Amino acid sequence: MSANWFDKAIASVAPRAAARRVMARHAFEALTRGYDGAAKGRRTEGWRAPGSSADTEIGVAGALLRDRMRDLVRNNPHAAKAVAVLVNNIIGAGIMPRAASGNEALDRKVDALFERWTADCDADGQLDFYGLQTLICREMVEAGEVLVRRRQRRASDGLAVPLQLQVLEADFLDASKSGALGAGRLVQGIEFDPVGKRRAYWLHAEHPGDAWGALNGALGSRPVPATEVAHVYEKQRTQARGVPWGAPVIRSLRDLDDYEVAELVRKKTEACVTAIVFGDDEAQQGIAPAVVDVDGNRVEQFEPGLIAYARGGKDIRFNQPSATGGYGEYKRASLHTISAGFRVPYELLTGDLSQVNYSSIRAGLVEFRRMIDAVQWQLFIPMFCAPVWRWFTEAAWAAGQIPTPDVPVEWSPPKFDAVDPYKDAMADLLAIRTGTMTLAQAIARQGHNPDAVLAEIAATNAKLDALGLVLDSDPRRVTKTGSAQAGDPTAPADPETTPAQADQQD
Repeated sequence: MSANWFDKAIASVAPRAAARRVMARHAFEALTRGYDGAAKGRRTEGWRAPGSSADTEIGVAGALLRDRMRDLVRNNPHAAKAVAVLVNNIIGAGIMPRAASGNEALDRKVDALFERWTADCDADGQLDFYGLQTLICREMVEAGEVLVRRRQRRASDGLAVPLQLQVLEADFLDASKSGALGAGRLVQGIEFDPVGKRRAYWLHAEHPGDAWGALNGALGSRPVPATEVAHVYEKQRTQARGVPWGAPVIRSLRDLDDYEVAELVRKKTEACVTAIVFGDDEAQQGIAPAVVDVDGNRVEQFEPGLIAYARGGKDIRFNQPSATGGYGEYKRASLHTISAGFRVPYELLTGDLSQVNYSSIRAGLVEFRRMIDAVQWQLFIPMFCAPVWRWFTEAAWAAGQIPTPDVPVEWSPPKFDAVDPYKDAMADLLAIRTGTMTLAQAIARQGHNPDAVLAEIAATNAKLDALGLVLDSDPRRVTKTGSAQAGDPTAPADPETTPAQADQQD
């Protein structure tokens, strides 16, 4: 804060009083300043920041956000790629379950039963369990939320377990149902009991945007118990419903689209006029009233290769299209903004690796993979996988196929492909040898069932032994250097190899 004329006048006769005055003014300013972000003035004029609840904001904008995001995913390649990158990393080949009751016989039975059921679990009869995961995750990212309804079937339907899953878009939820309901309340189609627990979902029988449903009067809604529905969405506040993940950059995507269209139209227009034939009279160089082609036909629109004739045209001058300065820089900056809004690395969104090296791409993927881990373990598995496993064990128990409905489960998300597979494999080997990670954990991180893998290894080893084969990949017989293990009774004796050398080979 600079001194004013009055401060200077006091300082000329009473410097100590002037200093105290300036210090007091600084202290007063510090007390009244607060947060700059809450300051009111010219810079913040027009900044609308309502204090409404998340449910109120979503109730007003949720449907339009979904519609606009879906339109962008249909027509904008960057929006479509961002959704695909997120789905591919969250789901990949699928998040796989493994029964973990501790009873080996029960676990094998439940795993085998679940494997058979996955092929028939889709109520539409098209996808398996892991294909449904991809569809559900895509809806969660693109539309912000998705509903999965439990459909119990008859034993006579011929399913491995009398249960199927029906995937419903967010539009099936009747958003008009809001307000008080007895001792509870309704929030955009979700019914809550007096303590705030979800009691039911008010669902349309048909999609509200489907002409068939409108023609058949099937647009009414009815409550479905919350125990029959899995509602999958990212909960950023205490809201009841979700929003599209690309909501922060919807305008940026649209602006980039408009900019590219404008650039394309400008380029096409410039390319249409190849040359202009001017006349001798510089003052009469307007375009002739009628432009004709070689056949004398009148031309009234631009087209590639057009040559326009001025009055008395004799001198031809070719058009030189202007360069598009800054196009690449603007698009790159816009795509950085869009990638940040979707929470995906710029390189994965665009495929542009020109600005990174091995170390920087590895460092950039660390944070992205940490975010994917959080989505898998804190969102998708609790909201979708866990309810489905509970429905599956309950249905199998009710059908008399397993002795109990309470079967613990372990989930194995897909592994992340290594930038340098050799280094990652050596790191896993070192972790296993030092005891900081088990072999089962390493196998599970690869997206496989440890019990199934170990059983397959044992079967393969038994078959090799029966055939008398020794492979270089068999550590029971061969060291890492390719020599026979010293303790292998099938290895030929080597008189030149001492016990110390054999230990060193191990």
